[in-house]
Amino acid sequence: MTKLLYQGHGSFRITSASGFVLYVDPFAGEGYDRPADLILVTHEHSDHNAVDLVPQKKNCRIVREKDMLVRGTYKTADFDGIKVQAVPAYNKNHNRAECVGYIITVDGIVVYASGDTSYTDYMKDSLSKLHIDYALLPCDGVYNMDAKEAARCADIIGAVHAIPVHMKPGALFDQAVADRFTAKNRLIVKAGQEIGL
Repeated sequence: MTKLLYQGHGSFRITSASGFVLYVDPFAGEGYDRPADLILVTHEHSDHNAVDLVPQKKNCRIVREKDMLVRGTYKTADFDGIKVQAVPAYNKNHNRAECVGYIITVDGIVVYASGDTSYTDYMKDSLSKLHIDYALLPCDGVYNMDAKEAARCADIIGAVHAIPVHMKPGALFDQAVADRFTAKNRLIVKAGQEIGL
């Protein structure tokens, strides 16, 4: 079974049915015990790029936003059958040229790792036309959109499940913020909780 461990803040780990281990934006929480095959970094803020926390397999790939956003072009890559597509991510605190989100396809399951962002036209123009199983959206209201805007984005994107993340500076998880994320497809996953996808 494919699993997602929400480590807290903007950090999570996906383990495929075959045991491929992928970390996104390592920084927070626990669960850095499994050696990585792939590490994805959405941008170079220190709360998203702590790759040294992650034990790495011999052939581990570390993929950063600069690898996937080249001269304004968002790239798509395949890593041992795991498809990764970079997409726009930005707001007043995050430069569009230095940040990405990722659409990750593993075992036929599509996960949108938004990175640090607020509403983007790409959500309406492109993401809403895709089948996305899980969308992880920041909602701290300080560095990113707040829970209300994140819920609106979730409804626009229309993923099967929308998970609020990156809820409060300095916190792994905040129930009050999660409660304000009122998307129709809301799925609350607490820091340290692992779910089957």
